[in-house]
Amino acid sequence: MTQPTLIRRADEPAAFAALFLHLFGRAPRLLDLFCCQGGAAKGYTDAGFDVTGVDKDPQPRYPYRFVQADAIAFVLAHGTEFDVIHASPPCQHDTNCQRIQGNQHPDLIAPTRAALETTGRPWVMENVGGALPKLRTPVMLCGQMLGLENYRHRFFEPGGGFTLEQPDHPAHLVPQAKMGRPVPPGHYGQFVGNFSGVPLARRVLGVPWMNRDGIRECIPPAYAHHIGTAALAHLTAPALEVAA
Repeated sequence: MTQPTLIRRADEPAAFAALFLHLFGRAPRLLDLFCCQGGAAKGYTDAGFDVTGVDKDPQPRYPYRFVQADAIAFVLAHGTEFDVIHASPPCQHDTNCQRIQGNQHPDLIAPTRAALETTGRPWVMENVGGALPKLRTPVMLCGQMLGLENYRHRFFEPGGGFTLEQPDHPAHLVPQAKMGRPVPPGHYGQFVGNFSGVPLARRVLGVPWMNRDGIRECIPPAYAHHIGTAALAHLTAPALEVAA
């Protein structure tokens, strides 16, 4: 098994968050659109953000401040009240299993981007590999980059003046269990669809409060923690440049 490539020092988010608090007298505010059960929110909170989640459906498992509302309408009305915005428009439109089953889902990537661009705030929009042709200069994160025993590729399009660097991608040398099957020793789980092994998935992905529905669609908190650290560096960069 290859060693994971850790791409952020552990003390960086705390230092950036402390600097933001010193400059502005409050924690940085992050809007978590299409939040589901809060995988991204956990990572951003751990990085130092005060997170508010928005979803059109009730999310009783969401562990932070939550507003039930249409995500696009909410960001158009309130996006400027936040320092950074994260959006995860539903991925089912671009998921292979949904296409195979003939299911129809709305494509919200372009409308979400258009709404984000009206805010003038730094933002990032996440989706799955099937949406890659529609994303602009996205960065791909894989669990191995962040010390997780999992692959789960997710793509992140930054905007509003915010940029992300593409980390090195370790080779996939650990076999994956077949979809829907128990995870044998020495394998990684896929944790999608009607997968087996919710307790294992909770541990591996770092989402102990989630049920199966949340796990199969979630962003592991480690991904959002990495992006949140970069966002905090972006927010505090002008002050650091003046100090230099």
